[in-house]
Amino acid sequence: MYKIIIDSCGELTEELKNDGHYVNVALEMEVNGERIVDDKTFNQSEFLKKIKESPIGPKSSCPSPESYMQLYKGEEEHIYVVTLSKELSGSYNSAELAKKLYEEEYGENSKKIYIFNSRSASIGETLIGMKIQECEEAKMAFEDIVEKVEHYIDSQHTYFVLETLETLRKNGRLSNLKALVANTLNIKPVMGSTPNGEICQLGQARGMKKALKLMIEEVLKGVKDSKSCTLGISHCNCPQRANEIKEEILKLAEFKKIVVVDTAGISSMYANDGGVIMAV
Repeated sequence: MYKIIIDSCGELTEELKNDGHYVNVALEMEVNGERIVDDKTFNQSEFLKKIKESPIGPKSSCPSPESYMQLYKGEEEHIYVVTLSKELSGSYNSAELAKKLYEEEYGENSKKIYIFNSRSASIGETLIGMKIQECEEAKMAFEDIVEKVEHYIDSQHTYFVLETLETLRKNGRLSNLKALVANTLNIKPVMGSTPNGEICQLGQARGMKKALKLMIEEVLKGVKDSKSCTLGISHCNCPQRANEIKEEILKLAEFKKIVVVDTAGISSMYANDGGVIMAV
């Protein structure tokens, strides 16, 4: 028996929620002094409205070690944890601390636990969880699964385009002048993940359509054998845009599977209304 724990930055499709092997552990957000839990109570439309109206940027906090430790308990012999990039969040460290505390209390040989630093976020975490399950269902040994999934993480890339840069400006990650120039000229940066899980700019385009086209080009440029790959698309409140991207990609390449999902709380906070995230 096995369990796949993904922090709530990684979205679960309805199929995965009902699978029985997956569980989310919640991060929390703060908007203008109000705490919001990223769980099944999360309301995306209300949250986006609060962000838009707030004069200060939203903040997030990672799950506590106790939250993780509670999920390590149970009948499952194999526990896999997938966290938001440890370069962006304390979620990984919290999960690792929980593992140490669990093993101190119940013994190191009570069950096998491994924490994956996704070096990604959002749908990237989801795809890692799906790769773990693929290996488990193939009856691979725990150690072989860890090795194969770590190799998969090494080869994975994450990309995103934001409709608005306001959250980055409010959080102080982008100067007011740069944000003003970008918004005035309708410039949309195309962003991606670095090998160690940080964020970098891959390019930019004037207008959302051109930026999304550039992102699709970047995605396909980095894929060697698309027929053997699963592609993930996560969108913040823009299902039509996400489906148009999917249709455009299908014209250009054939993938084993394409997963489309709406962003949960943490990803909604960073992607903001209209943002799109892709991972492969």
